[in-house]
Amino acid sequence: MQLLPVTNAAIAKDFLKINVLMNAGNPNYIRPLDNEINEVFDKVKNKNFKYGEAARWILKDDDGKLIGRIAAFTNSKYINKGTDFPTGGVGFFDCINDQQAANALFDGAKKWLQEKDMEAMDGPINFGDRDKWWGLMVEGFDRAPIYGMAYNPPYYEQLFEGYGFKNYYDQYYYAMGVDDPLPPKFAERHAKFKAKPGYEAKHISINNLEEYAQDFATVYNAAWAQHGEAKEITKEQVMKLFNKMKPIMDERIIWFAYYKDEPIAMWINIPDLNQYFKHFNGRFGWLEKLRLLWMKRQGECKVFTGVAFGIVPKFQALGIDSFMIQEGGYLIQHKGWYHTYEMGWAGDWNPKMINIYKSLGAHQSRRMITYRYIFNEQQHPFERHPVMEYK
Repeated sequence: MQLLPVTNAAIAKDFLKINVLMNAGNPNYIRPLDNEINEVFDKVKNKNFKYGEAARWILKDDDGKLIGRIAAFTNSKYINKGTDFPTGGVGFFDCINDQQAANALFDGAKKWLQEKDMEAMDGPINFGDRDKWWGLMVEGFDRAPIYGMAYNPPYYEQLFEGYGFKNYYDQYYYAMGVDDPLPPKFAERHAKFKAKPGYEAKHISINNLEEYAQDFATVYNAAWAQHGEAKEITKEQVMKLFNKMKPIMDERIIWFAYYKDEPIAMWINIPDLNQYFKHFNGRFGWLEKLRLLWMKRQGECKVFTGVAFGIVPKFQALGIDSFMIQEGGYLIQHKGWYHTYEMGWAGDWNPKMINIYKSLGAHQSRRMITYRYIFNEQQHPFERHPVMEYK
């Protein structure tokens, strides 16, 4: 076997090709956009290179056949609550069903990370935010992945655990039918807040994105500041994100709640882009962009997905989530716009978010695992990710 670093455009193409080869014949597989994978490793386009490094490799057998790939990352901004030793990451793992081949990939990544003074590696994760390519799918192979979701053959679980990776935390996705009735308590809480002066829930207007960018930053920073892994976000950063989302944004599924005109909660969703990208085979040139806009106008996407959810702490546990979601339900349900709602993942360390999903009547649709491999467990005994504490 030959482990080759990605050092030129030809090997970078092979790096993309391996993912397609390993998922060949799977009718639910959707090829990620090539340019989005390439941007992860682009020092100009990926801001995380300010805080760390990335390397990637492909694996060939003795006959020169492509049989695997892996990437490794260091990132000083990658912090997990309860972890006090430098931890790197591995991701974009693909491999034939062969433990020896998998071990060659993991050993190569481990050696590189040790040279960077890392003492453990988590994976599979992304060299970037946790909303994309995070975790290994172990349940939920019966449906196509939503946009940004990691997708892999089922035997990868045995390859990770066969090497010695341990389950650091489970990631749960929940889904429901858009027209499924919400529990009665949602309508009751909605009526209660509707009767109180000062409370309002409304969807955004695409013509006034700057106002909502500030509202997003306000809620996000208040809602997530209590969690050690969160970082504050600025209005300018949100506006940049909104502008990127604008061509596919549906204002009817992006909601905020207010008290006396101050933002107190948000429920951010987008159409599932994989409903479009599944037709593009990894490409996204001007023809694909035109086709996407045409499909959007035709209403071809019938799935929407959760991107962000948050409530300002002093308004938590009051039922604001029910008020906001029910208001959205009155607009969205029974219109034929969408048939499925799939929510973003919640870690097993975030029981409050999981309970919100369950309270909607949603069912668990998938399970992913983020693994951890500690290089010296005598020095750093393995512990699972601590449960999130709420103030």
